[in-house]
Amino acid sequence: MPDVITLGESMVLLTPDEPGPLKHVQTFSKRVGGAESNVAIALCRLGHTAGWISRLGRDPFGEFILSTIRGEGVDTTWVSFSDERPTGVMFKERLGWSGTNVYYYRTGSAASHLQPDDIPPDYLATAGFLHITGITPALSADALATVRHAVRVARQHGVQVCLDPNIRRKLWTPEEARETLCSLLQDVDICLPGQDEAELLTGHHRPEDQAAALMAAGPSCVVIKLEDKRVYYRSASDSGVVPAPKVHDVVDTVGAGDGFAAGFLSGLLDGLSLRDAVVRGSVVGAFALRSPGDFEGYPTRRELDGWFAGRREVER
Repeated sequence: MPDVITLGESMVLLTPDEPGPLKHVQTFSKRVGGAESNVAIALCRLGHTAGWISRLGRDPFGEFILSTIRGEGVDTTWVSFSDERPTGVMFKERLGWSGTNVYYYRTGSAASHLQPDDIPPDYLATAGFLHITGITPALSADALATVRHAVRVARQHGVQVCLDPNIRRKLWTPEEARETLCSLLQDVDICLPGQDEAELLTGHHRPEDQAAALMAAGPSCVVIKLEDKRVYYRSASDSGVVPAPKVHDVVDTVGAGDGFAAGFLSGLLDGLSLRDAVVRGSVVGAFALRSPGDFEGYPTRRELDGWFAGRREVER
């Protein structure tokens, strides 16, 4: 009985061994990348149970992804393999001071053809939370239908639904993202957007107005990651702002938002107050910034407890 179930595509992530334009890079390291599996892995490292539902190609990349995610303690019982469709691939481009670019090769992948029948109702009914992102609905009409079905099943069984919009502008237009994600909000309990995503969904810039508009659409709790690295949270009974931990020598920003989601859900599972759950999310997200790769920097429970015991900045 997992604490959290999530579903979506994970891909082989090829990361350059040196910074610079991708066209000049000669060697890469092979890793796993995927927002939903990142959340599941981070939760398992924090001592919770998590399940991941997906499809992979029956190819060496698919085998690598499955063994990696399963090796982190995630329940992969409901991951299926396709003989006809491949595992997706993504390349990361490290440009130093100007940031990171990601290039996807996922069109027609196995996970883009997820089907509602891939969602096991009895399994989902045992979870505390269903965590979804805005990435999966953008993959295909089939993937969107699968997400909608999973949300319906969760609601039928009293499972709380958490949505991280995680808008990928390379996958769909802002208009498509707004229409689809706003239609999902009515069945969502928790929404975790970035400030720019909240502005896209609501038309408002101030986080207070964004949260009010999002809550009016359905969620009872909204947590907005602000552009100045703080986090604004709001529910019917509480609201406030939490500063993010300072991180020196940032190595890689990809995966920090997924770490935040996992840390936040971990706090709720442990019965923390909304504010303290936001603080935990911020700390787990900060850990992710210290290491290359999507999930490699996520802390164990012991490391997290040690950070809180020392109340120190996250440093390399």
